[in-house]
Amino acid sequence: MIRMVDLKTQYENMREEIDRAVLEVIASTEYINGTAVKRFQAELEEYLQVKHVIPCANGTDALQIAMMALELKPGDEVIVPAFTYVATAEVIALLGLTPVMVDVYPDSFNINVEQARAAITPRTRAIVPVHLFGQSADMEPILQMAQQHNLYVIEDNAQATGSDYCFSDGECRKTGTMGHIGCTSFFPSKNLGCYGDGGAMMTHDDDLAQRLRMVANHGQNQLYHHAVIGVNSRLDSIQAAVLSVKLKRLDQYNANRRRAADYYDAAFGDMPQLKIPTRSANTTHVFHQYTLVLREGNRDALKQHLAERGIPAMVYYPIPLYKQQAFARYWAGGELPVTEQLCRSVISLPMHSELTLEQQDQIVEGVRSFFA
Repeated sequence: MIRMVDLKTQYENMREEIDRAVLEVIASTEYINGTAVKRFQAELEEYLQVKHVIPCANGTDALQIAMMALELKPGDEVIVPAFTYVATAEVIALLGLTPVMVDVYPDSFNINVEQARAAITPRTRAIVPVHLFGQSADMEPILQMAQQHNLYVIEDNAQATGSDYCFSDGECRKTGTMGHIGCTSFFPSKNLGCYGDGGAMMTHDDDLAQRLRMVANHGQNQLYHHAVIGVNSRLDSIQAAVLSVKLKRLDQYNANRRRAADYYDAAFGDMPQLKIPTRSANTTHVFHQYTLVLREGNRDALKQHLAERGIPAMVYYPIPLYKQQAFARYWAGGELPVTEQLCRSVISLPMHSELTLEQQDQIVEGVRSFFA
C-alpha cells in the first residue's frame, strides 16, 4: 500500500527504541515538562546550533507566541506569502494584527523578496518567510531588508527542519535559526514529527528566549507571578521522548527523501507537461513535499487518475490565502499571478523516508500513463 507519508513502516523500523523511550516516560510519571522534554530541547539546540529552543504544543502556537513575545500590537502589519498553509496568517489575524500577503517565486514557491520590499509601510513590523515544502526562503536579502527597515523576522520552519541555507560569504545556517525567532511544528507528517502535536521556537537572543518561555507558560517566570499575558502551550514528555529517538535519524530521513526526489526528477525531467521542483543552489532541499507543476493537462483529473490506481496525491494549496473567506477583510487588491497559477497547477506525490523503488515505479507509471 502506498501512503503519502508512511508512519507505520517508519515506526516498525524503530519500534523497540520508541517503545522503550515512551515506557520510560510513563514509569517516570514526568508527563509535563519532564526530563525527556529538557533532554530533547538540549539535543535540538545542539543539532540546530542555536542558543535556545523553547518547546511548545504545536507549530501554530509557536507562531502566535513568537508574535506575542515580540509585543506586536493590533494594527501592526506582518508580511506573509499568499501561497502557504493558513496557520501562517491565521495567528496574525487572531492577535488583531494585519496580514499583508505577497506573491511567491514560481521556481522555489517561497516569498518574493522584491514584492515583500514593495509592501513595507510605516506600520510594517515583521515579515514571516515560510520555508515551503522543505527548501529555505532566500534569507540573505530578507535579513538585509529587515535590518534596513527595522523589522522582525519570524521564520516559519514547519516544513524544512534540517535544511541548510548558505550566505554569500560561505556561512551556512540551519533554517529556523537565522531570524529573530524560528518556529516549527512536530506534526506527525513533518520531517521531524512526533506521535501527536508538538512545536518549538528557536532564538539566539537570551532576553527574547526568556520572554518566549514566559508567554508559553501563562506569562510567568516564577510560579504564580504573571508578568505578561500568556498562553498554556507545552510539549508533552512522551512526544519529546519520541522526538529524541527520531532526531538521531533526521539527517538520514532527509537523505532518503532527497534520494526519492532524485528518482522522481529522473523519471519526470524529460516530460514537457510537468515542471519538477527547482533546487536552489544556496540551500539544501529536504523535500517535506515533492511538488510538481502541471504545464499541460488537468490537475484534478491527474489526481483522480492516480487515485484509481491506488496512488494518493495531495494539492498544497488549492486556494490563495487572500481568497479564503476568513481573510476577505484583509484583501482589496487584485490577484497575485504566481500564487494563482500555482494553486491551479500544483500536485504533490507521496514523499517520505520509507519510499521503496517498487512504490516509486508504480507512482511514476501512474503519472506517465496519464499523459500517454
